[in-house]
Amino acid sequence: MPIREKFEVDLKELQRKLKELGAFTHDSLIRSLKALETKDINLALEVMEEDTKANILEDEINDFAILLIAKQQPVSIDLRRIIGVIKIATDVERIADFSVNIAKSTIRIGKEGKIGPVESIRKMHQLTLEMLELSLAAFIEEDVEKAKKVASLDDQVDELYGQTILHYLENNEGTPESLSETTQLSFVCRYLERAADHCTNIAESAYYLVKGRRYDLNT
Repeated sequence: MPIREKFEVDLKELQRKLKELGAFTHDSLIRSLKALETKDINLALEVMEEDTKANILEDEINDFAILLIAKQQPVSIDLRRIIGVIKIATDVERIADFSVNIAKSTIRIGKEGKIGPVESIRKMHQLTLEMLELSLAAFIEEDVEKAKKVASLDDQVDELYGQTILHYLENNEGTPESLSETTQLSFVCRYLERAADHCTNIAESAYYLVKGRRYDLNT
């Protein structure tokens, strides 16, 4: 097989591994919120226990990318592609960690909690899932328009985050006995907001791949 053809095959394999990590993290986010909404402690524990897969996949991606750089010594856009995958894998693994954090909050709230997630948390969660899908597609497809969409969705998450935290602060004034639970739900909001920021980082990597320069989409 010609050298360039082999390199293209290896690049596709690197992207496949990144997609696998993205799919795992996407599923983990879905399951973590389901556990929270249904107060399913067993499901929350499963999310926590299975997180090692994200760590393993990230290590595999990094090892494969470093080997590819050493063997092929890529330059220009090919090098940006590989470095981008390494950086994105870190962002995606961190999002998986936030799924674990949501699962931990579910366990701390327990089965007796009376305050379910408000609609704004569900909306933040849905937006974050959409951002994860879009940002990875933006990088793999080298689509700047999708990257721009991610930045727009991040603004919506930030706005919902502020509104929801205010809701919990006001709620605590009237029901101080629920302080522990509303604190955990506030943490969940924060985890989703941070996950959305990492999706924006991925979109920035897509910009860098296509344009060859850095853009700050978090401002």
